[in-house]
Amino acid sequence: MRHVIVMAGTGTIGLMAVFLVDFLNLFYISRLGDTRYTAAIGFANVINFLQVAICIGMSIGITVVTARLIGAKKHDLAGQIINSFLLLMTVIMIVIGIAIMVFRYPVLSLLGAQDLVLEQAGQFIAITSPFLCFIGLGMALSGLLRAVGDAKGSMYITIAGALVTAVLDPLFILYFGWGLEGAAVSTVFSRAAVAVFGFYSLRKYQLIHKPVWKKIFSDSYPVFVIAFPAILTNLATPAGNTFVIKTMASFGSDAIAGQTAIDRIVPVAFAFVFALTGSVGPIISQNFGAGFRDRMCETLMVSLKLVCLCVLCAWILFFVGEEWIVKMFALKAAGIELMRLFCHWVILSNLFLGMLFVSNTAFNNLGYPLLSTLFNWGRATLGTIPFVWFGATYGPKGILVGQAIGVMPFGFFAVLCAFYVLRNIKINMVSYQ
Repeated sequence: MRHVIVMAGTGTIGLMAVFLVDFLNLFYISRLGDTRYTAAIGFANVINFLQVAICIGMSIGITVVTARLIGAKKHDLAGQIINSFLLLMTVIMIVIGIAIMVFRYPVLSLLGAQDLVLEQAGQFIAITSPFLCFIGLGMALSGLLRAVGDAKGSMYITIAGALVTAVLDPLFILYFGWGLEGAAVSTVFSRAAVAVFGFYSLRKYQLIHKPVWKKIFSDSYPVFVIAFPAILTNLATPAGNTFVIKTMASFGSDAIAGQTAIDRIVPVAFAFVFALTGSVGPIISQNFGAGFRDRMCETLMVSLKLVCLCVLCAWILFFVGEEWIVKMFALKAAGIELMRLFCHWVILSNLFLGMLFVSNTAFNNLGYPLLSTLFNWGRATLGTIPFVWFGATYGPKGILVGQAIGVMPFGFFAVLCAFYVLRNIKINMVSYQ
């Protein structure tokens, strides 16, 4: 319990800093008093989430491989794989970022963005997308610091990014009057700061050095074996959100603004749950590499208890602070109704979402990433499309309720499957070469 709380606690502060970057962007944009700008952030978020999902998958891959090797006392091999993969990942991220920038307007139009909303969302993506490699490196380096047990170092580099945003957001958005473009520029600087501080923090562990050029692809292969299914898994969430946003778009900018505010406030409110999934992974991997089955089971059980506690505390705070939250984002009409519904009851569905995330972490770190892919895509399709489609007949609130109900069975059965895997998995010696 203590190990999990320390790792997740420091990770919470670090992740809170990351999520505050997006939260502050939305907060200052809402000060402009036009829900069309808030809606533009919502559409840009859909594409941004797709990009981040790829980065998360790659960071999971390198974190899992590194944690296993360190647990098996293979420090030199871990360093070799880290350097090869980081170089290859940077190239891939640059290519993906530029491609998304080029095709941003057709994609946004398909999502339902129009007129000023389309223009503003396109400008935001044009500025941030080419620098996708920064957030990829930042996530990977943060995960690597957790893999070597440096939870505080992982926390500090993400705090650095949040501090940059806290300073630049009001300056660029309000003082200079750059609006959404200012938020985009601030985001780029924040991501760059995280990457730079990440490299600086990891150097003291003697894991950063010149890669062996002829082994870049062979070194990266074991990472991609884990990363590719993890990417598919993480793409499920933004894919499901894409359907939700497209459906919500038919009810106007106010509804999109309300949904966007919820999407931005959930990561901040449940930063501990998100940090838990990232922090528990290395703990499970190290104990898997060392052959301690009981500790892996105990880690999963402790994680689920903490998820329940976190959701209960968040529900109480949101229930009490509902009016303040509505005013903070300057929501109107449908946006207000959505936020009130979320604060009263829908927020409780995050219990099952947390259960799903913790289970996915166990699957990824135990060599069963396809199970996490199956559960996540099940939630994004069977757990989202029919529920949201039916809920839409009752308006924006029906969409929100449908999305919440759909996640419940997948979270419950994912946990049952995770315990089954833990109790029956065969523990072998870790070897990549």
